[in-house]
Amino acid sequence: MKKIITLALIPVLFLVSGCTKNALTGKSYVSLVSESQLQEMAVTEYRQFLSQSKVLSTSSNKDAEMVKRVGTRLAAAANRYMDSIGASDKLKGYQWEFNLVDNKEVNAWCMPGGKVVVYTGLLPIAQNEAALAIVLGHEIIHAVAEHGGQRMNNTLMAQGLGTLGDALTSRNPKVNSIFNSVYAPGVQVGLLLPNSRTHELEADKFGLFIAAMAGYNPREAVPFWQRMSQGGGQKPPEFLATHPSDERRIAQLESFMPQALKMYRPVKK
Repeated sequence: MKKIITLALIPVLFLVSGCTKNALTGKSYVSLVSESQLQEMAVTEYRQFLSQSKVLSTSSNKDAEMVKRVGTRLAAAANRYMDSIGASDKLKGYQWEFNLVDNKEVNAWCMPGGKVVVYTGLLPIAQNEAALAIVLGHEIIHAVAEHGGQRMNNTLMAQGLGTLGDALTSRNPKVNSIFNSVYAPGVQVGLLLPNSRTHELEADKFGLFIAAMAGYNPREAVPFWQRMSQGGGQKPPEFLATHPSDERRIAQLESFMPQALKMYRPVKK
C-alpha cells in the first residue's frame, strides 16, 4: 500500500515543482530543491568539513598551491564552456574554493556552488597537473550538471516529499538529512560517490572538455584511469556496479578525445 501511495504522489510532484532542463545534456528532471538552496547547504557542510580536517596552506605547501592553481583555471574554463552553450546563468551563485586536505584516501569532490576538496592520497596516482585537472574537471561537472541534486530530488520523491504540504527548505530536517546522505564528505563523495553510470560518463565527457579548455592535455585521462583501475581490488561486473567499468570508461574517453583535442590549448609556462 505504501508503494502505491508514493507512486500516486509522483504526478503531484511534477505539477508542484515542474521540470528543470540540464543545460549540458538537454535532459529534463524534476526539481524539488533549488540550486540556491543546495548551495546554501553546501557552504555549511563545507565549512564544517574544513574545520574538522587538516587543510594545507597554499602559502607553505606547493601541492596545495597546485590544487588551487589547477582549480582556478578549470573554474574559468567551466565558465567559458557554459557561456559558449548559452548557459552561463547555471553558474550563478558559484563562489569557487579549492582546498587540499591531509588525508590518505584517494578522493576529490565538488559540492554545489563550487566547493572543492582534494585529498593528498589522490596526488601520487594523479602524478601530474594535467591528470589532476582531469579529476577536478570530472568532479566540477558533477556539480555543474547538478548530478547530486538529481539524486537528492529522486530520494525526496521516493519518500513522498514535495507535496503542497511540505516545506522543502534548508531548514527542513528531512531535506538536510537527505542532503547529507548525498553530499556529506564523511559518507560518500567524489571519486567514491555512487553516481549512476550515465552521470559518471557525462562527468568524464564534459570534464575532459573543460580540462582541455583550461590548457591541460586531455590525453592524460586514459593513463590516469588506468592507474586508478590498478589501484583497486576485485570489482563486480559492470551491470552490478554504479560506476562504468574501467574498460568502458577508457573506451568512452578515447571516443571523446578528438573533440577534446580541438579545444586544447597548452598552458603557457
